[in-house]
Amino acid sequence: MAEPLTADGIAAEIIDRTGGDIRLALPLGLGKPVTLVNALTRAVSNRPDTRLSILTALTLERPDMSEDMARRFLEPAADRLFGRYPQLDYATLMRDGTLPQNIEVSEFFLLAGRWIGVPTMQRRYIASNYTHAYDVLAAWKPNVLMQLLAPVGEDFSLSCNTDISSDLLRARREGRHEFIVVGETNTNLPAMSGPEAILPKGEVDLCLDAGPDFELFSVVKRPVGQAEHAIGLHVASTVRDGGTLQIGIGAIGDAVANALLLRQSGNFRKIHAANPFVHEGYDEDGAFDTGLYAVTEMLVDGLLHLFENGVIRREVDGAAIHAGFFVDCRDFYDRLRYLPASQRDKIRMMPVSFTNQLYGDEPAKRAARTNARFVNAAMKVTLLGGAVSDITSSAQEVSGIGGQFNFIEQAFALDGARSILTLPATRTSKGKTVSNIVWGHPHESVPRAYRDIIVTEYGIADLRGQRDEDAVARMLAITDSRFQDDLLNRAKSAGKIGREYQLPDSARHNTPDTLREWLHPFDLPDFPFGTDFDAIERRLLPVLSQLSDAQGDTLALVKLILGGMTVEKPDELLARLGLNKPKGLKDRAMAYALTGATLRAS
Repeated sequence: MAEPLTADGIAAEIIDRTGGDIRLALPLGLGKPVTLVNALTRAVSNRPDTRLSILTALTLERPDMSEDMARRFLEPAADRLFGRYPQLDYATLMRDGTLPQNIEVSEFFLLAGRWIGVPTMQRRYIASNYTHAYDVLAAWKPNVLMQLLAPVGEDFSLSCNTDISSDLLRARREGRHEFIVVGETNTNLPAMSGPEAILPKGEVDLCLDAGPDFELFSVVKRPVGQAEHAIGLHVASTVRDGGTLQIGIGAIGDAVANALLLRQSGNFRKIHAANPFVHEGYDEDGAFDTGLYAVTEMLVDGLLHLFENGVIRREVDGAAIHAGFFVDCRDFYDRLRYLPASQRDKIRMMPVSFTNQLYGDEPAKRAARTNARFVNAAMKVTLLGGAVSDITSSAQEVSGIGGQFNFIEQAFALDGARSILTLPATRTSKGKTVSNIVWGHPHESVPRAYRDIIVTEYGIADLRGQRDEDAVARMLAITDSRFQDDLLNRAKSAGKIGREYQLPDSARHNTPDTLREWLHPFDLPDFPFGTDFDAIERRLLPVLSQLSDAQGDTLALVKLILGGMTVEKPDELLARLGLNKPKGLKDRAMAYALTGATLRAS
């Protein structure tokens, strides 16, 4: 019997079979076979006569813990929060500036915010809609495809990443591409079935069959605040029973899913009836008698909860959910893995050429995707309806456009469909609160010709087909009132709205206080779908948020420090951060600031 292949042995074999010029296609996110990728990176690093070019997206990493407070909070809980997921060596080398000259990495979607200020990655980022990423990859002519696989009997499951891999493998079967298929098995991966997800063993050329079964990367759930809950409630009022749904990951996605569950339980109507903000005529508030069908590039925890609770149950070709990839929290993986097979089979993993576009069997897709609501997040939106979702004004790529534009385009192509872009009306940084509704931005991710429905905590702005002056008025009506006058003056100066226009009184109370008055009586949960943060960490989160908002603002920090000098210290919280016995002036000041932030957060 032949000796089982080792990771280093497979790396050597790849170099031998490719002649040392390796063009490696790696799935985005969770599907990266980390053990093999690191072995290949090491092997090429030690062989200057070889070359490794990697094309991928969404390299998963733990957040930056170099800042003192982040280290104190996250480091002791890192394995629990993020899983004991191994670091990808090429990411560390790129960040350190030590990636060898014979290795290069390009990505078409970045882990949000992690590569800002890293010139190599910023230069090598590829701007591509997710649907077109396959074409980018195919033109690049990979000679190796590596993927993490879930064992299924004698065969394998592509599991979390059918998104591009299934189309690439189909092209290989049809003789349109030639490359080596290399796999690493991991029994922690949920084994998804369906024709697009199953990979016959005979199609895998090299396999690390007894891989280390490392823990999967766990995405930490962020608290759902009142702004996010309000956005979720607004969005839920647009969703029709019997329709189609797509939502994304994060606090707003969780808020939307939670609001839809409130509709199913009958607890939504009272909250919606008390809504003091702009409805724009959207008043869907009943339970889901027919149920929804989900077609989404990303299968997220919120969609799984909706499926488990019977909100998503309308089937298309035997499936209630069609999705292209997934990466989420450990509870999500566990629930997906242990779903009864009959239920798990109703979640069908597909390529994004199916989920993200109408091309190919278009009549069937049109018939299935009735009354679709495609819900995605933006960073900023201009007063004229252009959206900024992935890039800063200084051209630093934050994440990527992904499939957002693909779903917006579908919303315009399908009867009864709408694109819904969501964002909090403001953000606070370095002690300063600024508006996320802006007059203009040098790099729009979605041009204003595709403006549709925009939602902030202050309501719904329906912009589709509206004149510019009406779009401006509707956007102002969902803008935080602290910024309305300045933006209105900008629009008047540009001649985009009449000099005589005045905001109605009903739009003049868009404030955090009004938001609190609406939602406080309903006691909506900070973590609707649970969290890996323990009880003390959950208490610390709003405190650290207050502290973070004050960072960079000397006066705000001084106020927190002074406020913390005269009240009882929160010993449990200080102990968790190692500040209960401060050493030196800096630690003492931080302990006082944290105490002051605790008082303010309460």
